[in-house]
Amino acid sequence: MSLDAAPATDVVASLKARFGPAIVAEQATDEGFPVLWIDGQASPAIHRFLRHEIAQPYGLMTDLWAIDETTRQHRAGQPPSGVTLCSHLTSFGRNADIRLKVACDAITPRAWSIASVYANADWYEREAFDMFGVTFEGRDSHRRILMPPTWEGHPLRKSHYARATEREPFRMTDAYFEAEERAQVSTPEELGLPASRDGEELMVLNFGPHHPSTHGVFRILLGLAGEELVWAWPDIGYHHRGAEKMAERQTWHSYIPYTDRIDYLGGVMSELPYLMAVENLCGITVPDRAQIIRVMLAEFYRIMNHLLFYGTMAQDVGQMSPVFYMFTDREKAYSVIQAITGARMHPAFFRIGGVAMDLPNGWDRLVRDFLDWLPARLDDYEGMVLRSELFKVRTVGVGAYDTDTALTWGTTGPGLRATGCDWDWRKARPYSGYDNFEFDVPVGSRGDIYDRTVVRVEEMRQSLRIIRQCLDNMPAGPFKADHPLTTPPMRDKMQHDIETLIQHFLSVSQGTVVPAGEATGQVETHRGLAQYALISDGGTRSYRTRIRTPSFAHLQMIPTIAPGMTVADLVVHIASLDFVMSDVDR
Repeated sequence: MSLDAAPATDVVASLKARFGPAIVAEQATDEGFPVLWIDGQASPAIHRFLRHEIAQPYGLMTDLWAIDETTRQHRAGQPPSGVTLCSHLTSFGRNADIRLKVACDAITPRAWSIASVYANADWYEREAFDMFGVTFEGRDSHRRILMPPTWEGHPLRKSHYARATEREPFRMTDAYFEAEERAQVSTPEELGLPASRDGEELMVLNFGPHHPSTHGVFRILLGLAGEELVWAWPDIGYHHRGAEKMAERQTWHSYIPYTDRIDYLGGVMSELPYLMAVENLCGITVPDRAQIIRVMLAEFYRIMNHLLFYGTMAQDVGQMSPVFYMFTDREKAYSVIQAITGARMHPAFFRIGGVAMDLPNGWDRLVRDFLDWLPARLDDYEGMVLRSELFKVRTVGVGAYDTDTALTWGTTGPGLRATGCDWDWRKARPYSGYDNFEFDVPVGSRGDIYDRTVVRVEEMRQSLRIIRQCLDNMPAGPFKADHPLTTPPMRDKMQHDIETLIQHFLSVSQGTVVPAGEATGQVETHRGLAQYALISDGGTRSYRTRIRTPSFAHLQMIPTIAPGMTVADLVVHIASLDFVMSDVDR
């Protein structure tokens, strides 16, 4: 992650002056932003200082997660810790990040809640409890969020098994099934929600998890007074697959296909932040040609996702035709992607140090045909959808929120830019050569469903601009770095002498040995910020892989926006968030 740490230097000095010994240590990293260890009891006050009491505050809590340190070997310069709690904060005004760490006990980890400072910390703290057993002072509840309520243990602890074969064979009995069913029943009283309003009992409705309008296995418990929503309680975890745990048993290279499936509609988008972090640990500089290929494919997938959003968004307000037209466009884009990568949805095409192979003959003709095809189609869809009175009635002024609310709940991407905030990681912190491209950052003004749609439509046009620049300015040169840790190594060298053949064999059979350290990769995906925070302990596998996804953050805001809506409005609002449940649950 390339980031100028200078804007945060004065913040570190201010923190030390204000909190003194509560700033326990400053960890030396190559992250490009400060990493501070702080006293756990002072954590709420320190976070409050950074969010409310300084100029150009850290308004976005990007992520919060835990690390089980019990088997880690390379911790030089870090305070003793059994479980470490990390929070990652971002200041748009400073264009700077800061990471705070709190050391907790290994057996009974405890920390102070910061949900009163950053509202979106609520779900992240529940996740830290669920996965690591961290309990938080100041919380009313520690209800699991991803695992079933009956689950025993905390899956991301090093002592917890990683494979089903490490346990006794599972047997489904009638008694077990009935117990699981009973545990899933939720009542308003259990959740601290009102069962009545003005003396009238509310109707409690289970919306999902099997409902087409929830766009995946996602349940929302609704409290209704007639058609009006009084409260909404999202329930996630039905799609949880343990992707972060899987990273600890896969080699750095073999984990790449798993990243495709974090957001299964994003293709190479999730590969990029993971590989950026790995390449930072390895000290690899990716060649220009490989960078431009990465950018081109990432923008193809941005268009692909926005087309799917656009069509299903129109469908959720009652328009049937647009989604069929847009699937035709997506199929044309898939033909380009398949010709280049050999796959469609899950290409696993990026590699440590570059991409899997060079562009095939004729790639430029396919890309040019698509660039000539789509603009006129987008013009047609604008008439079908955006200028439709039906669409405007259902979306203008509905589900609106402002920039402060968006940041309070961790919203990034089009959902943030629709409020008028022009933050885009491609512009603010250019990666993979984005600083060499000319493109605009579309913004809205109302922050409603209509603006969220318009922003994504305009982003497709900007992606077409970027792809055309890739087409016209594709540099010559290698498609993978000439570096000993590039994975897999280049075949021409492997075929040259026995030493590089041995290196190739060890790299493929055992895995690349990545130097010990910590690194972060951040990417502006089609949904918002995707961030991978990796820890290497100097081995062939990740010690800790933390995946920050935009969808997880975006669903958390539903209880704030939903009250006062009708169920029909909620359906459209959910569609406008453009989430994928694999991206939520990981």
